[in-house]
Amino acid sequence: MMLSGDIPPNQSIYIKNLNEKVKKEELKRSLYCLFSQFGRILDVVALKTPKLRGQAWICFSEITAASNAVRQMQNFPFYDKPIRIQYAKAKSDCIAKAEGTYVPKEKKKKQEEKADRKRRADDAHQTGAAANGTGSQTNGGPSAAHRRTGAQEAAASPNSILFVENLPHETTSIMLQMLFQQYPGFREVRMIEAKPGIAFVEFDNEDVATIAMQALQGFKVTPQNPMEITYAKK
Repeated sequence: MMLSGDIPPNQSIYIKNLNEKVKKEELKRSLYCLFSQFGRILDVVALKTPKLRGQAWICFSEITAASNAVRQMQNFPFYDKPIRIQYAKAKSDCIAKAEGTYVPKEKKKKQEEKADRKRRADDAHQTGAAANGTGSQTNGGPSAAHRRTGAQEAAASPNSILFVENLPHETTSIMLQMLFQQYPGFREVRMIEAKPGIAFVEFDNEDVATIAMQALQGFKVTPQNPMEITYAKK
């Protein structure tokens, strides 16, 4: 049964069947990390109130991004549970605000204005960094990675293990696993606790590792952290 069958496509998606044991901030970071491959994300909402546990909303800048997410990520194993996705029933607050049609409840007005200022600052920073599309198409992706790691790439011949740099320090192995396991031949992610910001990702062979590297080169785990991927030295 199509979960989104009778709800018209829009820029916001509703996700349920999320693992309720995951802390809210980690959940939001992981959702952003996983879904920003489809386009620029304006907002991720996840609440831990009893009625809203296991649910989240993601607001994209484009309807096409939301549609691709609904189609491609249905039943994706996210923290060991298959997620259910549909278009959001109501227009997201961030879209209504952008269109000038949002009217907050009077008692929440001060709180909403404070959130607005923070969101505008975040969006302005995001826009300045570059709209977040697929990793291989963003500014500062492959070219920036090659400038910084050109010497290492020349020294390391193609192989089945990828070396990933420029990760935000709060990145977890589960977050990276969810990104890389979308590609054939994925085996495991290895992180080094003493050296945050880097990771090794192993695939079955050189060919499938290369496909994943090309697809995720420059992918922005956060707006300030495009991944830099090279072959690992052996």
